[in-house]
Amino acid sequence: MLDEGHRRAARGTDVVVGAADCRGRPHTEALLGGLECLDHAAVSRPGDDRGGFDLDAALRRRPELLLLDDLAHTNPPGHRNARRWQDVEELLAAGIDVLTTINVQHLESLSDVVETITEVPTGDTVPDCFARRADQIVLVDVDPEELRRRMAHGHIHPPEVVDAAMASWFHPGNLTALRELALLWVADQVDDALRKYRSDHDIGKVWEARERVVVGLTGGPEGDTLIRRAGRIAARSAHGELSAVHVVRGDGLAAGASSAALARQRRLVESLGGSFHTVVGKDVPTALVDFARAGNATQLILGTSRRGRLERFLTGRGIGETTVALSGGIDVHMVTHERAGRGRLLPLRRRPLPVSRRVAGLLAGVALPVLLTLLLDRARGSIDLTSEALLFLVTVVGVACVGGIGSALVAAVTASLLLDYWFMPPVGAFSFGDADSVLALGVFVVVAGVVAAVVDRSLRLSRRATSATAEAEILSALAGSVVRGEHTVPALLAHTQETFGADAAELVDRPVDDPTASQVALGDGSFLVLRGRTLPAAHRRVLTAFAAHITAALERARLAEAAAEAEPVKAADRMRTALLAAVSHDLRTPLAAGWAAVASLRSPDVDFTAEERDELLATADVSMARLSRLVENLLDMSRLQAGALSLDLRPTAWEEVIPAALDGLPDAGRKVVFHGLEEAPLVLADPPLLERVVANLVANAVRHSPPGHPVLLGASTLSGRVELRVVDRGPGLPPTDRDRVFEPFQRLGDTDNTTGVGLGLALARGLTEAMGGTLTPEDTPGGGLTMVVTLPCASSRAYTGAARTES
Repeated sequence: MLDEGHRRAARGTDVVVGAADCRGRPHTEALLGGLECLDHAAVSRPGDDRGGFDLDAALRRRPELLLLDDLAHTNPPGHRNARRWQDVEELLAAGIDVLTTINVQHLESLSDVVETITEVPTGDTVPDCFARRADQIVLVDVDPEELRRRMAHGHIHPPEVVDAAMASWFHPGNLTALRELALLWVADQVDDALRKYRSDHDIGKVWEARERVVVGLTGGPEGDTLIRRAGRIAARSAHGELSAVHVVRGDGLAAGASSAALARQRRLVESLGGSFHTVVGKDVPTALVDFARAGNATQLILGTSRRGRLERFLTGRGIGETTVALSGGIDVHMVTHERAGRGRLLPLRRRPLPVSRRVAGLLAGVALPVLLTLLLDRARGSIDLTSEALLFLVTVVGVACVGGIGSALVAAVTASLLLDYWFMPPVGAFSFGDADSVLALGVFVVVAGVVAAVVDRSLRLSRRATSATAEAEILSALAGSVVRGEHTVPALLAHTQETFGADAAELVDRPVDDPTASQVALGDGSFLVLRGRTLPAAHRRVLTAFAAHITAALERARLAEAAAEAEPVKAADRMRTALLAAVSHDLRTPLAAGWAAVASLRSPDVDFTAEERDELLATADVSMARLSRLVENLLDMSRLQAGALSLDLRPTAWEEVIPAALDGLPDAGRKVVFHGLEEAPLVLADPPLLERVVANLVANAVRHSPPGHPVLLGASTLSGRVELRVVDRGPGLPPTDRDRVFEPFQRLGDTDNTTGVGLGLALARGLTEAMGGTLTPEDTPGGGLTMVVTLPCASSRAYTGAARTES
């Protein structure tokens, strides 16, 4: 960032440093030379108070370029924005360009993955949508071993923390995983930019920047073979993508489609890391190629035809051959399988008759009988009249298959006239005067018409049946998505858009005035709108079913919101019940003991010795102290539950907190030893609340530690955060109970019900998280339990000198 600032300044740009967290690194501090800095802009060493970023000063100065380190930084109390990236939003709105830095673990979408890898929680994050708004993203990539060498030479952390850092966060496995996450995230941004560029410039040809493999599925049994083959092809290339697509034709499904097979194949694709898509298209090859081009696919995987040789000869070119002809720059792989060539002989045609088919049928109704007449004339004498009539009848049936009943009637009339004139005696003249000839021609026309009508009706019924099957397939896929949990409104809208091939699917409050859009009313008065495509009436039934599912999803969302609003009330009721149960015993015990001691002292009938009086007074004092701690814990827990706990976060030293925390614990001074607290830096905390956290944790550790084994309090620093460890040698805690131990009003493993109401650990975690820290249990090596309190270092935040002096 600072190098780029120098380059921009050398070119005449007005560059100002708003914040640069040097952390005492001399090489980094040297780069500040020659650059103008705002007041408190540069942190040169740990604990320096010059790390604040003055947003108002930056807005008044209005440089062309502002250098602002650590985009994920959390601003101190009193700043008008909670996070630094929100400051950047104000700067951008004011017309100031910003050059900033961010670590990969601070990206919101990756923070949980990083926490799983490193086992260190990430407190500060930046929304990915904000990071993606950057005009330019530069990846600063360093080999893990090179980074560890720099650390060993003292270029990154002070020498006293290098060993701990290299053994925890900065070990080679963590660094390699973080490096890969960063590379993949930046690669995704580059891929999005490439898609946008291709779309903006209407580029349809394939750019082979990354292998993207699309497999076409028919729903047949060969799908599993195709998916596995496509998965292997995608896996051979780095970061190859796998997509499966099933095309639902407007008039029905491809032959052999099975809903169960498609559901199984969807699961197989997703198990291989791919995605499954269903699209609607009038022509399957065109839909496949359009889908592949839209996704910038480099390879298209199809199965060889299930039709036999005779079938291919009679029905012509199939889907695979047509797709190859349309593919252009996309490589098409025809994969053989066990079902190749074993399909049905003549599958029923499923396409509606377009205008071109009707025109072709009419032309065939005239041309084919004429052509047959010429052929039969050449064979005159070798074929009798009956055979000639049957051949004309076959021609009429063929025309019916091409152009429907209208074309068949034209062919029947044409054939009857040619048969009468050319082959029935007297040859060369029409025999309308002969009653037998007229009857024969009439019967021929009727038979030809009836046969053509039956064929045409069969084709129409076939198209209706396959159309109904297509609707059932789409609704089955919709129901399957709901069963799999894809029932959120955005997921259903995306499914609707994909199914109907629309440009967009959205919910609006009122009907839209767009002739190219299709819309349907929902149950709550809103409307589902598909933009970019006008649906035929036959498809609106399916769109209505999608609308019903979306209405149900909206209702579920409203019910979930209502349930979420009711949950705090239920939690408060449970808390109230538990509180009453606890108060009935645990508060009464110290109150009764103290009351009994005071009543005894006031009794005129007993003459106590000085030692007895001191013992009764000590009992009363201890009882009142216990009662006071219980009441304070209950009050603090109620404030946490209500979100009304006030905080005064400031730099706090451990020596300020721990003695006061131990003073209220009997004999704690003889049961606690310390390690590393003197070297631990200041933490950002509320001192009274931190004192309560330490007191509760130490009291819990002392209670469970066996005699002769003191509790250990140790502190260490890691990645800008301080860890306080409270270590005991007690019985430990099973992993299954590590979350339950922080629930209020319970005592796991305690047999002594006089030890408290079970609020200590629950309150300790609640107060720690309220201060921006974490409290987690760990196993103590050799047996026992370690409670780890993690809080941010005060030196990693920006504060005024007055606040630091006050601490």
